Amino acid sequence: MSILVPMTLAPDVIAAQAAGLPIVALESTIITHGMPYPQNVDTARLVEGDVRANGATPATIAVINGKLHIGLMNDQLNALGQAQNVAKLSRADMAACIATGGTGATTVAATMIAAHLAGIKVFATGGIGGVHKGAETTFDISADLHELAQTPVTVVASGAKAILDLEKTYEVLESLGVPVIVFGQDTLPAFWSTTSALPAPLRMDRAMDIALAHQMRIALGLPGGQLIANPIPKDAQIPADILTPIIAQVLNESTRKGITAKNVTPFLLNRIFELTEGTSLTANIALVRNNAALAAKIAASF
Repeated sequence: MSILVPMTLAPDVIAAQAAGLPIVALESTIITHGMPYPQNVDTARLVEGDVRANGATPATIAVINGKLHIGLMNDQLNALGQAQNVAKLSRADMAACIATGGTGATTVAATMIAAHLAGIKVFATGGIGGVHKGAETTFDISADLHELAQTPVTVVASGAKAILDLEKTYEVLESLGVPVIVFGQDTLPAFWSTTSALPAPLRMDRAMDIALAHQMRIALGLPGGQLIANPIPKDAQIPADILTPIIAQVLNESTRKGITAKNVTPFLLNRIFELTEGTSLTANIALVRNNAALAAKIAASF
């Protein structure tokens, strides 16, 4: 027996596809797990507006009552922003959520899967998951890395989240054959910080070159996508010398409390928000909006 994925596209996404216009996929965990209502919905609408302002159609992706939605209407976005007990979906549990009629927000991996299914080439997010500190004993490595290695979507992010082991994360990406392209500078960004001590594996300064690299990978028969590391604007960053001791403190706290698996990242981000007196969230919003703008330009270059 074969079944079809219960998937619906928003009217503006259908219109954009019919006209051959650029589309940018957006994840939904920032709405359900990133910040409280109504700030989560307000931010999601700002990010969608940034995509439109740069010439593309936004498609925020989520699973609602067992149906995969590619693009959300205003009432759906508002309802999702207030929903309780929303699942956080990745490759492992996305199919089960749809099959059982559940509601879930998509992570980087799940959004990539849905975007590819809908024929969308570019996806904007905040930061990808990766190798957690202490992964040599916990084996806590995000599914995002393997998704980048197998799903042909260009992902625009401000690098990997700064709470991760950045060196190991990029080492794994290299081993998996995932191109990491830094936009406009010679060092990797560190999420909330514009630069880091890590050199850029690849550098590109034009959206057109990034789009061409995506197409060339397909022409060469290479699987997977590419990660575009887009630095947070300097006027919105939190310098690394301020963040480093805070991150070390919250990592120690999470270890003492025995926090594991999917609970680690939300705990760390919440404690960093508290210790930076909200500055981390302000920076997070700035970098997501900046990534959305670049993703729209890349999508338009196709």
